[in-house]
Amino acid sequence: MSPTEPEGYHFHVMRRALDEIDAAGAGLTLDDLAARLKMSPAHFQRTFSRWVGVSPKAYQQYLTLDNARRLLANNFTTLGAAHEAGLSGAGRLHDLFVKWEAMSPGDYAKAGAGLEIAWGWFEGPFGRTLAMGTDKGICGLAFAEETGDAAAMADLRGRWPKARFVEAPERLEGWMAAAFGQSGEASLYLIGAPFQIKVWEALLAVPSGQVTTYSEIARFIGHPKAVRAVGTAVGRNPVSWLIPCHRALRKSGGLGGYHWGLPVKRALLAWEAARADAG
Repeated sequence: MSPTEPEGYHFHVMRRALDEIDAAGAGLTLDDLAARLKMSPAHFQRTFSRWVGVSPKAYQQYLTLDNARRLLANNFTTLGAAHEAGLSGAGRLHDLFVKWEAMSPGDYAKAGAGLEIAWGWFEGPFGRTLAMGTDKGICGLAFAEETGDAAAMADLRGRWPKARFVEAPERLEGWMAAAFGQSGEASLYLIGAPFQIKVWEALLAVPSGQVTTYSEIARFIGHPKAVRAVGTAVGRNPVSWLIPCHRALRKSGGLGGYHWGLPVKRALLAWEAARADAG
């Protein structure tokens, strides 16, 4: 990355590219796409290759609207097998070591009373990111590019209304460096109801570059008929990306919803799938 390109620069370029691809359809050439973004083809090539590890021509295929269906057909994960292979929250998640602990149901019922939560803003590979955490680990991670800063802040603070919030990004820097760098150890502190935590634990078993369905998660946690409740719990995941709710799709292959905006979900899926295939 050049000194003039901030951390979130690549995401902003990709986000604009996504809009252009949607508007123009599959016939859009690489040169045309670069021109619409007011970039030279060479600069466009360097930008995407540096960000995702594949050429823009290859990456364009991952951004198309039908990519979710291709992922579901070719990269579907059976959670039971993934869990048995050690890809649960207690083990290795792609190249990132995630160590997590869940708040007790009794403490969760207190709505954060007696809890101090540090917060700070960071520039990451998917744009402006709000992080929150206790002394035990990250408890909130929000992408603000689609929602805006104020909405992201209100959303996370509203989950633990009785907590004391302190602006202290330095307390989160180590964990966020591990998260953005995909190396080291990022500690998570899951603050949720018992059913939600079961769903989030299941999400932690989905490897990077692969996907699952809401119905598969419901089956895995022992509630096969609770697909709607699972979808709600997925949407309430407070730690975006590290608890990969973006990897949950509808059984039909549709994207489903995403709390921080569908363009961000598509970007996350495309980034991970492209890197997995390149590797």
